[in-house]
Amino acid sequence: MKIPFLIFLIRACVQLQCDPQKITAHIGGEFVIFCKYNTNNFLYSKKYWCQGESRHTCEILVDSDFPARSKTGRAYIGDLGRRGLFVKVTGLHLEDTGVYWVGIDKINADIMTQVKVVVTEVPVSKPRLWPLNSLADRPTCWGQPVTVRCQCTEGTAVHYSWYQEGDLLHHLSDLQIHCGIVLQDSHFYCVGMNDVSQQESDIISVQVLNSADNSCIYVIRMLADQPIYDCMDRFSTTGATTSCSTVETTSGTITKLHQTNQTDLDSFFSRTWTGVPFWYRLLRWGLLLFLLIFLWTVIKCT
Repeated sequence: MKIPFLIFLIRACVQLQCDPQKITAHIGGEFVIFCKYNTNNFLYSKKYWCQGESRHTCEILVDSDFPARSKTGRAYIGDLGRRGLFVKVTGLHLEDTGVYWVGIDKINADIMTQVKVVVTEVPVSKPRLWPLNSLADRPTCWGQPVTVRCQCTEGTAVHYSWYQEGDLLHHLSDLQIHCGIVLQDSHFYCVGMNDVSQQESDIISVQVLNSADNSCIYVIRMLADQPIYDCMDRFSTTGATTSCSTVETTSGTITKLHQTNQTDLDSFFSRTWTGVPFWYRLLRWGLLLFLLIFLWTVIKCT
């Protein structure tokens, strides 16, 4: 039984040869198979593209007699005559993985050769990072949060994960950096992955200048296309403000008001009218008023 079967396979290979016989492609892609066949015997025979594990039970998806009548709408078979034939399949899905056959219609037993197709996800590219808030406005200098998005330009069914110093934060494409997670200098990065590959993004460096809850200040360093900035001016200003605002008692409030009043008094007495200090003119008018009252009293008594 084995010898006749081997002879049959050898004859089939001579009658029909296809290349390649194993195809690996990605979702959304396409492939083309070229075949040579015995044009002396089968030039006008029907050729077909068939799907199924068995050559006896496979389902014909398209044939050369009606190439436009593809059952999937994505398969095409073309007979080039003396140059052979070709099969083209486009818009691949994961479900297209399986065993296929290129066949030639023949009385009693068709000439068939097997083709294996494997459809996989598209490998992911290196994730790109960009902030949804403009870093040029320096929102971090005022303790405001910044959202950074991670996305791969290539890849299908991509899943994203964010890490801080190697520790997993969450499985999302967006990361919100805020005072609650930047208590100290840190590094963040994103990983894009699917069933066939994974890639890491560049690192986001965060420098903490002040981690206080009420005056958080930090600086984000990203890619070269993002602006480089610092918050040193804001840091010094906030330090001075913090030293004045740490006292929240009643006495502290009174002290602040006292300082304000003292400032107002200093400003009041430092004014000048036509180059003469205000306090000097006030003293002169006071003395004049005193003299007038004194003279009026003397005259009245006499």
